[in-house]
Amino acid sequence: MTELEDKVRVEVGKVQDPETGQSFEEMQMIQSVKETEPGTVTVEFVPTSPFCPIAFKLSADIRDAAKSVLGVKKAVVFCHGHAMEQQINDMTNK
Repeated sequence: MTELEDKVRVEVGKVQDPETGQSFEEMQMIQSVKETEPGTVTVEFVPTSPFCPIAFKLSADIRDAAKSVLGVKKAVVFCHGHAMEQQINDMTNK
C-alpha cells in the first residue's frame, strides 16, 4: 500500500454512517483503496444493506473525504452490493 493509499484509507474510514453513528472503519465498509495512477485513487465500499437509502450520500461523502487528502487530484468511488450500484457509481464519478 502506498503512502497516499494509507492516508486516504484513514480519511475515508472517518466518514460516519448517520444511521448508526459509527465510522466506516468501525463498520468495515471500505473494501479497498488503490492509487491507480499518481494523484488518482479508487475507493471501493459496500453499504450496510442492498437497499441502503443513503448510499448515494455515503458514496459522495467517501469521494469528498478522499479528495480532501493532500496529493489526491481525483477520487473514483465504487459502491458494490447495492440494488442501484450502477446509478450510484455513475452519479458519484461523473
